[in-house]
Amino acid sequence: MNELKIHDIKDITQIPDISFYIFLGLLILAILVLLSLIFIIYKYFKNKKQNKRKEYYKILKEIDLKESKKSAYEISKYTRFLVSNEREKNLFNELNEELEKFKYKKEVEPLSDEVKILFGRFMDIVDV
Repeated sequence: MNELKIHDIKDITQIPDISFYIFLGLLILAILVLLSLIFIIYKYFKNKKQNKRKEYYKILKEIDLKESKKSAYEISKYTRFLVSNEREKNLFNELNEELEKFKYKKEVEPLSDEVKILFGRFMDIVDV
């Protein structure tokens, strides 16, 4: 009975629906942006916490001056990282010249009072 065909109207056709794929693409993009922001914030705060100058200063403060050869090498190694201005550079050069006596030898005498004074003066003028 209702099988009359109207010739002016076309049949219902399927329209391809890709909205689900668009949604997935936007979701993945949002997750990637969020993860990259978290990574950038993490790196910022991680680098902010680490201050190499403070670490080197702490190492120099804890050096055992009784072991003259080992302490001479450590002082030479870490003081060069702390030098930032001309005054510190001059004191570093003086200290390094005095420390040369305690390096490159099999047996060395204890650190002299002059070296300890120069090292103390260097540690006092370094701004950390």
